[in-house]
Amino acid sequence: MMKFLPILLLLVVFNFACQSPQMSSFNYPETRKDSVVDNYHGTMVADPYRWLEDDNSEETKAWVKQQNAVSYPYLASLPGREVIKSRLTELWNYPRYGNTIKSGGKYFYSYNTGLQNQAVLYVQDNLDAEARVLIDPNTLSTDGTVALGGWSVSKDGKYIQYAISRSGSDWTEFYIRDIETGKDLKDSLRFIKFSNAAWTNDSKGFFYQRYPEPLPGQELSAQNKNPQLMYHVVGTPQTKDQLVYERPDRPDWGFGSMVTEDGNYLMINVWEGTDQRVRIHYKDLRKPGSAVLPFLDAFDASYDIVGNDGTLFYVRTNKDAPKYKLVAIDLNKPEPSSWRTLIDQAEETLEGVTMLNNQFVAFYLKNAYSAVRFYTLEGGRRSELELTGIGTVTGFSGERYDEETFYTFTSFNYPSTVFRYDFKTEKSVEYRKPEVKFNPSEYVVEQQFYQSKDGTQIPMFIAYKQGLKKDGKNPTYLYGYGGFNVSMTPSFSVSNLAWMDMGGVFVLPNIRGGGEYGEQWHLAGTKERKQNVFDDFIAAAEFLIEKGYTSSQHLSIGGGSNGGLLVAATMLQRPDLFAAAVPAVGVLDMLRYHTFTIGWAWASDYGLSDDPEGFKYLYAYSPLHNVKSDVEYPATLITTADHDDRVVPAHSFKFAATLQEKYHGNRPMIIRIESNAGHGAGKPTSKIIDEYSDVLAFIAHHTGLKLTTAPK
Repeated sequence: MMKFLPILLLLVVFNFACQSPQMSSFNYPETRKDSVVDNYHGTMVADPYRWLEDDNSEETKAWVKQQNAVSYPYLASLPGREVIKSRLTELWNYPRYGNTIKSGGKYFYSYNTGLQNQAVLYVQDNLDAEARVLIDPNTLSTDGTVALGGWSVSKDGKYIQYAISRSGSDWTEFYIRDIETGKDLKDSLRFIKFSNAAWTNDSKGFFYQRYPEPLPGQELSAQNKNPQLMYHVVGTPQTKDQLVYERPDRPDWGFGSMVTEDGNYLMINVWEGTDQRVRIHYKDLRKPGSAVLPFLDAFDASYDIVGNDGTLFYVRTNKDAPKYKLVAIDLNKPEPSSWRTLIDQAEETLEGVTMLNNQFVAFYLKNAYSAVRFYTLEGGRRSELELTGIGTVTGFSGERYDEETFYTFTSFNYPSTVFRYDFKTEKSVEYRKPEVKFNPSEYVVEQQFYQSKDGTQIPMFIAYKQGLKKDGKNPTYLYGYGGFNVSMTPSFSVSNLAWMDMGGVFVLPNIRGGGEYGEQWHLAGTKERKQNVFDDFIAAAEFLIEKGYTSSQHLSIGGGSNGGLLVAATMLQRPDLFAAAVPAVGVLDMLRYHTFTIGWAWASDYGLSDDPEGFKYLYAYSPLHNVKSDVEYPATLITTADHDDRVVPAHSFKFAATLQEKYHGNRPMIIRIESNAGHGAGKPTSKIIDEYSDVLAFIAHHTGLKLTTAPK
């Protein structure tokens, strides 16, 4: 399966500075204000904290230290914080497995003994063989901040290409390891982002995407554009890599790659930011020096290559099917009139398709939880996988004629468990099940539907411990995302379990902007329709209050990245609804988000302030530009990290400075800035436990959850 979607102002500067006043009972550091004003289509917009965008300046570094000198001692002093950390550490200390993947005739899986900072990759020659350590990222740094990213195995099973990232950055380095000896070759590839590695069938090398080397000091902030698709030959330096495809006339294009299972074609997924529409180009690998040619080039829909028989390709698409369908397209007759539908659009959303046992395995979302169905190559329905309940299924990877595969099932009260599926018997068996120190039967997971502002019905998962009284007094954590076609489905989380263990309620609404109900659901939460997302989240809070789950003084909200935007926007629009808010690594300056790293790629969801209409709706909700004085905002904990090159920390820095300047009450408006960490991926276990200890202590304190002894 192939799917890769990683996304003129008038500046006036006056040469004097102002100081922001000290507000509330918190002794916030003084944040210098510049008189920076931008002209957006005739509207003058001040940006007094623009200087905080320079993460390399000594002044910004000093500001970070001063802010942490306020936030960290406050968080450490919160009642029950150490009890929460103790419980989180206890819960996290359980053996957990990643899904087993068969590749190159061997079996691979990740494993964490419990409190290891990074999971370790293991390999088995067969299922009866003893597993051995293949890659242990814990040996690559003393503090656990070097993480293992994606990896791929050569067709002959001799080599594994693997990626590592440092301190949470999106930048990765590629290395090659001999699987038998466990030794690395000399190959070292750099300047790589948002890239897989696609091996050729002769196992001599792989295709990958790289970017131009950034200028010194701009590694974590400069825009990422003009990538190149390269081919690397095993055993050669990166300087010898062959350029396969580039489009300097299209600097926003990115390239994902896959080699068809028959080895005949390189299929190139050409993406433009996070737009769900893509182009598919191809190169005939049987013909040395062949050109890259267009296959599906209209940029009119999503196209996901599932497999092929010669020139006949099986493609999952939302062309004329917002909830997706599977079609057969001949490489030589790519016009839609020649397509043949194999699996038609259904009521549920078709999230993905793989080919195993010479049949199709189709993954559906039914009201935001998983269903898995099996089809013949002609599209005939065979059977449906029996699951253990409402949850999320991932996996089913492998090659076309594999007669076995593995998948993972998880839910709010069901830790991720690996199952082995036998196509001959059509049976699943538990293969690797973790043992967590809790009793799943003590927790309730329910799904409710509520009405948003415009009448749209929105599903919502609510999880809590048995015996909940709907008296409006339950501390509740409402978590959301709402963007980029990302579906929020049930999954197990140690931090959420700890919250429920303490008596809290965890709530996950499936708001618009996500992909739970297909492309129309996604588009309903984009650009000028983004307010729908905030309205859906606000309506979820009102439903929880109306039904007695909680009340405004006991309700907290959280979300990360695009979810950080969601939290910040809703806390500003409806501050009366919430007691606490935790916007994490949020996109908070909607007028300048596109000027940093990969931010430009998000325009398909957000729009751009360069456009007059885009500016109008972005300015209307941009958190940085909508903080008001004399408003009682919820207690706010902003979290970010110094190496976040996805959503640069300047978003959070400027938002924190603005809140601290304008808020006059006694609630905290603090920012927690993690060091040697990024947007979230690859964060070591020790840092995760510390961060969630702070977050849970913060929302517990401000929603009235009293905790002085360890929960049972």
